[in-house]
Parts: sequence; structure tokens; C-alpha cells
Amino acid sequence: MSFPESATIEPVGIIHTPFRQKFAIPRQPNLAGAKGQIVMQTDFANPQAFKGIEAFSHVWLLFYFHETAARGWKPAVKAPRLGGNATLGVFASRSTHRPNSIGMSVVKNEGLSVDGDRVVLNVSGVDLLDGTPVIDIKPYIPYADAVNEADDTLTSSSPIPRRNVIFTAEADRQCHALSARWPDIIPLTQDILSQDPRPAYRHKLDDDDKVYKVSLYDVDISWQIINGDVVVLSLTPLPAG
Repeated sequence: MSFPESATIEPVGIIHTPFRQKFAIPRQPNLAGAKGQIVMQTDFANPQAFKGIEAFSHVWLLFYFHETAARGWKPAVKAPRLGGNATLGVFASRSTHRPNSIGMSVVKNEGLSVDGDRVVLNVSGVDLLDGTPVIDIKPYIPYADAVNEADDTLTSSSPIPRRNVIFTAEADRQCHALSARWPDIIPLTQDILSQDPRPAYRHKLDDDDKVYKVSLYDVDISWQIINGDVVVLSLTPLPAG
């Protein structure tokens, strides 16, 4: 069997999401209702390429880990679901540090939008950084892709943490003001922060003096863990540009 020593893969589109930084992106797709828009590149912005896509409720996205690709790959990687210090082999993980820096996520198909030469596939349940290059889109086929007898004895005993999210009076006022531009800012903030995006080794702390920040859309969200709850302190618009 022959294979070229090198192969060029051209992105078919670029996805735009609320996530401006890797911190706090859900560890897997569909853990939050984050929306995304895949803007197709010129050579692939042909509505005919999506004929029949409406028949599928979900699609697979293959994408390029563009932010971490330059760091190379590691044969053993830290596993956040196992406390952050235990390691797994890269092929037994979904780490970004992979030989070819390729990721995959299944997301909900929210329909195609066509405006002249601009072709956009709308999706939700995304776990991709804003600006991620998408290298392929494939339909999710339940009878073949959903394996009922599949087992995961490694992470099934380590459920994603879910904490109560409380907004201070000031944060609540800011949220409602920002929702005019970003209608999903409140439920998205709740979805993301309820999963306690702190490093795994800090999850045992139900009182954490550190103030954390998460960037969603163009908003900087400050929060803290107090009495086991996530307390949202403020939402500050980021400087333009």
C-alpha cells in the first residue's frame, strides 16, 4: 500500500463560536448548547454540496487543532477526567496533542443559510474554539454511529461535575443588558460554569479564593466558587478588536 510522504488538507470552512479561549470549552460536544456557524471557504461554498443535509439531525465535524498543532504530539497525555495528573496514551484519549492534530465532534444540525456567495452551516452543541478550521463534514447516521453495547470503564465512573450557578445582582443586571446582543448569554454562562471548568485538582475545593475568568463572545465573565456554588461576579465587554 502506498501513501504520499506528505498530503495537503484544505479546510472546507471556518467555524465561529462563542469560545474565545480554550479555558472553559466543554470537554466534549453537546455538554452545553453553544451555537456555531461554519462559514464555507470559497471553493466549497456551493449549496449543492449540502443537498440532503436536512435529512440528518446531527453531523460529524472533523477539524484541525490550530492553536496547539505547533507544539507537536505526546505519546502520553494528562487526563482531566482522571484528576489532571494521571496519564493516558494519546490514542486512548481525545487530547489536542495528536500526531496529525485532527479532532472530531458530533453536533446538532441547525440548518443551512445561503446569502449570495456566503454559505453557512449552522450547528449547536459545539466544543470548538472560535476560528477553528473545519476539514470535513459528514452526516451522523444513528444505526451505524450509535453503538448501544459500547462500554467505557475508564470515565463512566467520573461524571462531569455540575454545580449550582448564582449571579450577583450586578452580574444579573449586566447579563440582561448583554442579552440584547447575545440572547443565549445567560443559559450559555450557566451551562459552561455549572461544569466547573477549573483544573481538576481544584474540584475538591468548595471555597476557592481565586477569581476565574472566562471569555464568551466578546464578554469577560468573572466568577468564583463559594460554598460549593459558582458565583458569577461580573460580565465585562472586551475591548473592540
